Amino acid sequence: MKFLFVMDPLERIQPDKDTTFVFMLEAQRRGHEIFYTQVDDLYVRAGVPRAAVWEVSVRRPDDGDSSHGSIGAHSDVALGSFDIIFMRKDPPFDMRFFYSTHVLGLVDPDDCLVVNRPRGLRDANEKLYALHFPSVIPETLVTCDMKRIKAFVDEMGGDAIVKPLDGAGGAGIFHLRRDDLNLNSILEYATDEGRRMIMAQRYLPEVRVGDKRLIVLDGEPLGAVLRVPRHDESRSNIHVGGTCEKVAITDRDREIVATLAPRLREDGLYFVGLDIIGDWLTEVNVTSPTGIQEINALDGVCLEAKVIDFVEQRVSSLK
Repeated sequence: MKFLFVMDPLERIQPDKDTTFVFMLEAQRRGHEIFYTQVDDLYVRAGVPRAAVWEVSVRRPDDGDSSHGSIGAHSDVALGSFDIIFMRKDPPFDMRFFYSTHVLGLVDPDDCLVVNRPRGLRDANEKLYALHFPSVIPETLVTCDMKRIKAFVDEMGGDAIVKPLDGAGGAGIFHLRRDDLNLNSILEYATDEGRRMIMAQRYLPEVRVGDKRLIVLDGEPLGAVLRVPRHDESRSNIHVGGTCEKVAITDRDREIVATLAPRLREDGLYFVGLDIIGDWLTEVNVTSPTGIQEINALDGVCLEAKVIDFVEQRVSSLK
């Protein structure tokens, strides 16, 4: 089969952490052709979605060769000529990303499987999508009104978390305390003086134990990793110092996944990452979920093989 990965520059990925990288490795190991492109190389001509693409080969770096991939022949092709397209451009979800999903949305689904479905990527804001599942999320407020947010903080006992709706990687997240003299200043910044809508959620003290990243494939739990924050951080994201620990998938996790699964399948969100603190879902990551390599290392598994199995089977059913 022919795989196309729409992603960030190949030379910038971290081969020991990147989930897209192990998808490429596994597809290549099975003898598939793998190609690479970036969002800016997508275009439409005469109603046909196309891209400038490069054939690539990837490898694990070693002591003798620190490179992790090489770029081969270039071609300009119709996107429908591929069997599988992975949309793996990292956040932020900006207008470049938005328009790229429209280009990918022109691909005939009978010819090519796009993971995740472009319309689903457009509709599923990673913060707001969780609001479709009120039974499994903590108390939440979405507003640009600073008075409402302060009233919400009071209702939550004086503690809350606020986050931007378009943020990623922990950027712009604040732990609010009602007695903090910086509270007004934080809210002025976070809401851009009341002009930008943000999300406020009940503070979950279980975050000190860790924030679980649960990988879901086709509506089923695949694996999980616990991201534990530093002692001086409220965020558990790995790139701000969070550490990864082995963790089990619990009955509550399965309950949360079962609640989401019908909607995820309906929206074509085949590969997602759920963020769970304690017993509560806080975010649904759909654009470029990560965590596969960390789970593999901790659990001694090869989750990318199951993902490639899935897409191969889906494509075979189209033919």
